[in-house]
Amino acid sequence: MPKALAPHTLDRRTILSTAAVAATSASLGVVPHATAAEPRKSWAAQPPDGFVRMSMPGKVVKVTQPGCLQKNGAYPEPRAARTMLARAMSALTGKASLRDAFAMFIHPDDVVAIKPNGIAGKKTMKMASNKELVVEIVKAVMMVGVPAEKITVFEQYRDFLFATRCITDKDKLTPAPEFPAGIKTAVHLNTDAEMDHITVGAIPTKFVTPFTRATAVINVPQLKDHAICGYTGALKNITHGATINPQHFHAHGASPQIAHLYAQDVVKSRVHLHIKDAYQVIYDGGPIDKLAHRRIPYESLYVSTDPVAMDVIGWQVVEELRKKNSLPTLKAAGREPTYLQIASQLGLGVFDDQLIDLRELKG
Repeated sequence: MPKALAPHTLDRRTILSTAAVAATSASLGVVPHATAAEPRKSWAAQPPDGFVRMSMPGKVVKVTQPGCLQKNGAYPEPRAARTMLARAMSALTGKASLRDAFAMFIHPDDVVAIKPNGIAGKKTMKMASNKELVVEIVKAVMMVGVPAEKITVFEQYRDFLFATRCITDKDKLTPAPEFPAGIKTAVHLNTDAEMDHITVGAIPTKFVTPFTRATAVINVPQLKDHAICGYTGALKNITHGATINPQHFHAHGASPQIAHLYAQDVVKSRVHLHIKDAYQVIYDGGPIDKLAHRRIPYESLYVSTDPVAMDVIGWQVVEELRKKNSLPTLKAAGREPTYLQIASQLGLGVFDDQLIDLRELKG
């Protein structure tokens, strides 16, 4: 049975201060939408005629399977990735088959981009959105009827994508042999963008070509502590992983910038499904996997259409692990992810965990 999350630890002062951040965003030079002086061309994606993608604000499914990791304790077994994805998607959509579940989000006429996250494992190769999961997502998209040549797995840099093991050759971007023939891989290097500039606050930016050429984007983030914004997951994997100048959106703990970047129509019209790889979790020292003792096996997978609700739950996991390991809260550490409540205020998802419907499946 779905259950509500326990009350969140935000106190009244925190809520008021977070609201104040949102109310004074203009003074920080950040606004949620492009200014009137910009080109009027819309970069919002148009779905195939008559197709409406499923949306379930506040609903999150978590599947945990003990013993699902390979002997190295880092990567999931391929069979486990397949069964966990199928269980999670069925519970999210109510559809019995993986094909029918993905058909609630993907149309055969879509051009699909898949955005994993590989920054943590760029040196250790032990912490990234896992190839085993991404392969199963690609296969599910193809079950819906999307041909391989219309599916691209992309990342920011070559070493990030290599850390996911989705490619076997960084120079040639050769897809791993487990992928169906014809699948494309790409890196944007913070330079490959063809859209017009939009301005988020005083900062001009663009979303990258693999993102904007897609009509549907599947987000495959991780669950991690972050040195700047406290927590990184579904929202930040898109806002800072698919723009040309993410470094310009880090001030003030990247809050409210993460929320305002995600609020752009170019994002909201494309990203409708979030599949969080939580086979491992970094609860301190992130986002890079540099403190091995702060990275633990978690053996879980989350799915949702709501990036805010998904990230609120992930934030709670990080806080619980920090408490268990005698570390200060993210608020006490000066890194509370206040951008999450702002994202909710902008209509991007559910922040109040009393309204979040978390369904947990085990075994």
